[in-house]
Amino acid sequence: MSGFRVHNTLSRQLEDFQPREAGHARMYTCGPTVYNVAHIGNFRAYVFEDLLRRWLQFKGYRVTQVMNLTDVDDKTIRDSQAAGMPLADYTAQYKQAFFEDMRALNIQPAEHYPAATDHIPEMIALIRTLEEKGYAYRAADGSVYFSIDQWPAYGKLAHLDRTGLRPGVRVATDEYDKENAADFALWKAWDERDGDVAWNSPWGRGRPGWHVECSAMSMKYLGPSFDIHTGGVDNIFPHHEDEIAQSEAANGQPLATYWLHCAHLMVDGQKMSKSRGNFHTLRDILARGYAGREVRYELLATHYRAPLNFTFASLDAARTALRRVDEFTARLAPAAGGAPAGALPGWARAAADRFETALDEDLNISAALAALFDAIREGNAVMDAKLLTPADAAAVQALLKRWDGVLGVLEKPAEAVPPDIQARLDKRQTARAAKDWKLSDALRDEIAARGWTVKDTPKGQVATKA
Repeated sequence: MSGFRVHNTLSRQLEDFQPREAGHARMYTCGPTVYNVAHIGNFRAYVFEDLLRRWLQFKGYRVTQVMNLTDVDDKTIRDSQAAGMPLADYTAQYKQAFFEDMRALNIQPAEHYPAATDHIPEMIALIRTLEEKGYAYRAADGSVYFSIDQWPAYGKLAHLDRTGLRPGVRVATDEYDKENAADFALWKAWDERDGDVAWNSPWGRGRPGWHVECSAMSMKYLGPSFDIHTGGVDNIFPHHEDEIAQSEAANGQPLATYWLHCAHLMVDGQKMSKSRGNFHTLRDILARGYAGREVRYELLATHYRAPLNFTFASLDAARTALRRVDEFTARLAPAAGGAPAGALPGWARAAADRFETALDEDLNISAALAALFDAIREGNAVMDAKLLTPADAAAVQALLKRWDGVLGVLEKPAEAVPPDIQARLDKRQTARAAKDWKLSDALRDEIAARGWTVKDTPKGQVATKA
């Protein structure tokens, strides 16, 4: 399990990964704020976190992952009121959409998906601890704020210059700019803008601030100190900085050992924005005829700490790359012929070593994918020369399957046959049984015209999307 190095935002250095508990990696990944359908920039982070999770599993670790669902904050309240819906009903539809999108991208489920509204008592308990220890204070309106003056380590993750902070200034909103860093809200007293969204607390009716939600939920499911905390670079400040302050002030120990953050996603070289017309949800892209597997490859193929420039041309290139994978795996199957796997041939073992070395170095996905396509090129050459034995082919098949446990894109998912295509397949089967070849060929042509190909195998017809 040794050899894995990660870039720690806290130290700005590569560090060897050493979990607190041998063989067990515990990680907290910032999840969606469920006020709308997640966009591809969000999924860039979730795909990176999925690669991290899968690589830890590949290395032999048991992984416990927590991904929060923020279902109460300024945005969810604002938009639920605009829609004229209760908060729970409004956010429920976007929770469902989020999980559907995660499945479309073949992202492994986390062990826990805590929703903020289900953990209000834990948040209140954390705030009371901070108040008792002198790190939090009540404002005149009943809100409770964290005092950054009382926490000298504030700013260590974002590497803030504390001389630029303005002590005594309170920030009630959930998000704020670097130059406006100040005491942040732990508990927000109810006002008319909250409508019917409020809970009872020792400080009166109100609701939690955004930052305290993650601290309370990570403590419940992972304990006061865990291994890895991830998110996008936009989470570093203020969200993760505030998490560190309130968690460590309450518990007296580091919140997380390693902090990993992925860079922004751009679209056509520009920041994604609805006003620019370059704002895309996963559903927008799938509606254009692309597959979740292709989008996953596009989001995966750039190193997580490098900005990703999403274009439809690059998505087409992802489709081409995956076609090469599919052609190779289709060619391997008859070469293996069901034989038991032997030892990996030398060229495949060398590729396997390069693949693992790459991902051990802070998830160097570019070098890992280069190893994959080197293996495909060399494997094709060996098959062309008729030098690949069935045992060799079976070993390479097993290697690709193992790699796909990490990448999640190599195996082409089976596509459900639509009812109208299945009806024609059934008719064609009947025609072939009656040796009506003319009708059989006509039905094959109809099926092909609808974008499906039919192969007759010893086990019967096999239909695949063209």
